[in-house]
Amino acid sequence: MRIDLATAAGTAWADLERPRGASALLVLTHGAGGGVQTADLLAIRDVCTAEGIAVALLTQPYRVAGRRTPPKPGPQDAAWLEAITALGRRRGLAALPLVLGGRSNGARVACRTARASGAVAVVALAFPLHPPGKPENSRLGELEATGVPTRVVQGDRDPFGMPPPGAGRDVVVIAGADHSLKRDTVTTAAAVLDFVRATLPDRGRQTRVAGRADRQPGPVSAPRSEPAAPR
Repeated sequence: MRIDLATAAGTAWADLERPRGASALLVLTHGAGGGVQTADLLAIRDVCTAEGIAVALLTQPYRVAGRRTPPKPGPQDAAWLEAITALGRRRGLAALPLVLGGRSNGARVACRTARASGAVAVVALAFPLHPPGKPENSRLGELEATGVPTRVVQGDRDPFGMPPPGAGRDVVVIAGADHSLKRDTVTTAAAVLDFVRATLPDRGRQTRVAGRADRQPGPVSAPRSEPAAPR
């Protein structure tokens, strides 16, 4: 079901799949110039909805308007938070624990807005730690600022770098995958499902309480050199 979400920056779209008796709401968004129909996002949606987790694939206003370059972080985050708030007003969604996530630029947005949104956890797919070949321009601070349990899923061939594990953050490494995470979507989806399950509060409670992932960080290996992949 597609839902139009009004924001000051324009309309956002949420493609929502909500199983009966859903235990949580997972909102995932796209990379900078991409859409929500990527192999990794669709695999995660299918696995999670089959296990009773509502999933919304959210297209941000600038992409609905046909632009490929996202706004600066301030305006982008503001529009994203408006869309999340509008989505949460839908009947049956407001009481669900909220998990935010996205791929590449969308992962950055989810990390930056986790506290303000009230999310209980963050899923960062193909987090662009730095521009290809420029490790000095690190975005690690965005990962470290989530304030909630965070799972990074990263290909070991991603030219945008390999984020390190840290306090409240683990890293699942997908062998042979690049920035697109097209390789081994089964493992990617399973890593997200396991994480969402582990971070859910007691299902008998209706408050958004941060949980803790029970999975240990995956092995971290250095990315191999290859041309930049599209976000």
